[in-house]
Amino acid sequence: MSPIAGIALLIASYLAGGIPFSYLAGRIARDIDLRQVGSGNLGATNAIRELGWGWGVAVLILDAAKGYLAVYLALALAAGGAWPVLAGLAAIVGHSYTPYLRFKGGKGVATSAGVILCLAPAAFGIALAIFLLVTLFTRYVSVGSIAAATSMPLLVVWRKPGDTALLGFAVLVAALIWFRHRSNLSRLMRGEEPPINLGRKGGA
Repeated sequence: MSPIAGIALLIASYLAGGIPFSYLAGRIARDIDLRQVGSGNLGATNAIRELGWGWGVAVLILDAAKGYLAVYLALALAAGGAWPVLAGLAAIVGHSYTPYLRFKGGKGVATSAGVILCLAPAAFGIALAIFLLVTLFTRYVSVGSIAAATSMPLLVVWRKPGDTALLGFAVLVAALIWFRHRSNLSRLMRGEEPPINLGRKGGA
């Protein structure tokens, strides 16, 4: 792939990653701005809390699809190299800092999961199991997300040894997710972080 085509791919991945599905879901479902309710985060967890499981799961799938499709397209166009990793990273940055809403987006967990699913399915499966177990045990999605992200570099070393581009990506994403969850960590330390409600929200 030529440098110009690669740059165009990264811009397209960033813009596609920036599509704020949770914001759109909030407007469609209840005409609310998810930035102004609940945790204020534009992600699946806040969508679940405020809109119900149906809308929240839809947001989760769509956010993951942004990352998956960015990598899939890069693989189809470049057939390897660092471009798929860079395209996935661009989609995650777009989700976390969406240009459509003054660069205020989500935490990047679902979009990162989509990227990893496309690049390293086995590592994704193990990380997903870690996320589910930690979340179910603690009832905090933030803790499960951080645990899964932290495990990714080790899983990449185990499942994809020698893939330095993917390892660098995993380290960067883990750092980004820790950084994006700093408010959650502060609330956890104060005992103010709301646990996930496994029941259904009325009317959703």
